[in-house]
Order: sequence, then C-alpha cells, then structure tokens
Amino acid sequence: MRVLIVDDEPVLQDVLSTLLRREGFDVAQAQTAAEALRLADEVEVDLVLLDLMLPDRPGMEILRELKTRDPEVVVIVITAYSSVETAITAMRDGAFHYIPKPFKNQEVILTVRKGLEQRRLRTENRVLRQRLAGLENFVWRSPAMERVIELVRRAAPSRSNVLLTGESGTGKELLARATHHLSARADGPFVVVNTGSVPSELLESTLFGHVRGAFTGAVANRRGLFEVAEGGTIFLDEIGTIALATQAKLLRVIQEREFIPVGGEHNVKVDVRIIAATNADLPRMVTEGTFREDLYYRLNVITIQLPPLRQRREDVAALANHFLRRFADENEKPFRTLTPRALDLLVAYAWPGNVRQLENVIERAVVLCQEDVIDIDLFPVELLFPQSGLAAQLPEDGLDLREAINGYTRALIEASLSRCGGIQRRAAQMLRVSPSTLNEMIRRLGMSASED
Repeated sequence: MRVLIVDDEPVLQDVLSTLLRREGFDVAQAQTAAEALRLADEVEVDLVLLDLMLPDRPGMEILRELKTRDPEVVVIVITAYSSVETAITAMRDGAFHYIPKPFKNQEVILTVRKGLEQRRLRTENRVLRQRLAGLENFVWRSPAMERVIELVRRAAPSRSNVLLTGESGTGKELLARATHHLSARADGPFVVVNTGSVPSELLESTLFGHVRGAFTGAVANRRGLFEVAEGGTIFLDEIGTIALATQAKLLRVIQEREFIPVGGEHNVKVDVRIIAATNADLPRMVTEGTFREDLYYRLNVITIQLPPLRQRREDVAALANHFLRRFADENEKPFRTLTPRALDLLVAYAWPGNVRQLENVIERAVVLCQEDVIDIDLFPVELLFPQSGLAAQLPEDGLDLREAINGYTRALIEASLSRCGGIQRRAAQMLRVSPSTLNEMIRRLGMSASED
C-alpha cells in the first residue's frame, strides 16, 4: 500500500521514508501542498502523513481537499504545533489520527498500520456494496455522476420503464445493467438488443420471434428476444433507429404486455421491463414524425441523462487509473503511472468519444509502453493536436493537399520544439527522425532554424 509523506523538512522526510520503506510500504514524497495534490491525482494513495505547516498552503486546507477527492484516504496529521483545538479540528475534518512532534518511531508505525487496516476494510466494504448493487464497473468522483448513480438507485427497484440518454461512449449499457441488478428482476435475464445494428426487415422477427413459413428462410418456429427476457429486463439500445411499423408493435408490448410473433395468430404474454437508450434527440424526431409520440411518452417514464466526460473532468484521473490497472493485468505488464503532463492532457481534452475513447487511449498506451512511466508520446495524434485530428472537416471546395500536409508538419515541428525548449536534437527524438532530417525539414518549410 502507498503512503504519501507531505512535509517541507528534508530531514523529517528522510527519517519517515526510511522508516516506512523498512516496514515494506511503498512511499511517495512531497514538500508542498501543490506537489501533494498532484501526486494524489496521478497515483492511488492509501494513507497521507501530513504536516500542517506547509510553505504554500495551510495543511488543514489540504486535509479537507484530500478527503473531498477521496473520502476513503487515511490522513494522519503530524505537526510540532500541537494543541487540543488543532487536534479536534483535524479529527472533525476527517483526520484518522494526530501525532505531535517529536514522535516515537514505533508510534508512527503502529498508527500507519491501524490507518491502512481501516482503509483496507473500507475499500472491501465499498467494493462489496458496489458488487451487490451492480455498480462494480463504474468509476466516478464527480458530483454529476453521483447524481446519476443516486437516480439509478432510486429508480431501479420500480417496475417503470427507463430511458437513458447521452452521447455515445458515456456508459449507457453499463448503467442499464446496474439498473437491472439493483431491481427485483436481478435473478432474471438481461437481454441486450442493439436495434441500430439489426436490419429493419429483421428487427421485428428478432424482437418478437416468428413461426415456421412466415417468410422465406423461416424453416422453424423461433422465439423472439422479448420471450427470452421473460421475468427480466430487455435493453433496447439506439431506440431511435427503429422503423415506425416496428415502433407500433413495440408500443403494444408496453401497453398490453403481449405480442403476436411474425406470421403467428396467437398472442404471447410477457413480463419484461424495458430500458431504452439513445444518443438521438427523440423530441425532435417526434416533431419531425420519425418517432411515435405515444411510444416516446411510454418509454420516457424515468429519464436518466448521462453527462459527457468533458462535463465531469473530475472523473478522468480516476478512470485513467482504473484502465491502467485493468489493461496492465490483462496484458501481464507492470502497472505504470502517467506523467504529470500526460495526466494534464487527458483532463484537458474534450473526449468526443467519451469514456470509450479514454479506455482505448489507455489500452494503447499500456500495450506500447516500454518505459517506467506513460508520457504523451504514446497518445494518438488527435489528443496532441485536436484541431488537426480526425474531427477536421474537408472544405466543400477542396484544399491543396501538399499545403495541408506541410501545414500539419509545420505544426508538429513547432509543438515539439516548444516542448523541448527549442533544442532540435531533442525535438528530433520526439518526432522519431534524425537531427539532420529535422533540420532539412525546417529549412524546406521556411521555418527559422536555430542551433542547439
């Protein structure tokens, strides 16, 4: 488990780090509040030894901020300015214990062990609660996602239909599964139907089944997915892509809890909860006549809007660390952390593909990483230059390809030189070219060439 020592006295840092490493703990060190908060964002910290007198900010502020970012982190306050009032304030703000200077080594070790044991128990209890609630695959810190999760907890036990809205990649299917696992139908099936990937002429048969001879190729009776989901939940993803004719039959299932298979004559009764999801503007589609208004209101009993990742940047670091661990385990590679500038870039990026895009970026970085840390050179180019990435649109009247390529090359060179302090040799290493090649490119593009 990792202990973070926050103190501006080098001698005390050396004493505590040596003491704790001797006991087998992983130790990180910070001499300022800013450095401590940066480390807490970059790596998972289990316990913090915090001095209250720091050069840039009061220790009490850091205590409160650490507990806000991670309520489970254990903070032990160490200070020479001991008083009953300070101890009470620290404990009230979430400190686990209070140790005055000078301290005894054994006292520190015992207190750290007790604090880490509390951390372990709290973590185990949280994971158990999340697994019982079907939320084990969710990682969040932001108030926006906390509101979403709370709404799921309240809506899940009901029988009402749920409509999940939000951009692609925000986790609508995961949220649908969590809703199912939190409901009284948790022991029943959870059936996923991506309606956008099923041809419209086959979707009706897929949902409601068919009888033998109903159409060419129907050589036997086949149950539809509504029957398969009996007693459980059916998740209809991309609900906005369903044709109007199928929408009418879906409405009947919701209203009457029955349907007729394609080519059949008899009603089939079903008890299924519907959770639908879409990234489309259904109210606009209703106005345009491409989505039935009565079906929309039947589905829209409880609506849960998932915010895009750019609106919950507090979650980026936690999600990135979650994916770093997962893909390190899956690829049997050692766990590596992100450099500060890599983490800053991830937090600042707009994430048009949301959590799914972040997951892909981290998987790529883990697989390709051969260093001790993951830096921005392992990120795809659209993260480094979003204005020049895949989202760029080709003008209607076309463009000069050679000029566009030269412009993009010039931007890459300028960015690399800026990051390397204008030193061409380092910029060449970043761009994976020889210094002579980079110098020739600079001259060919008419850029000002400065010597190392």
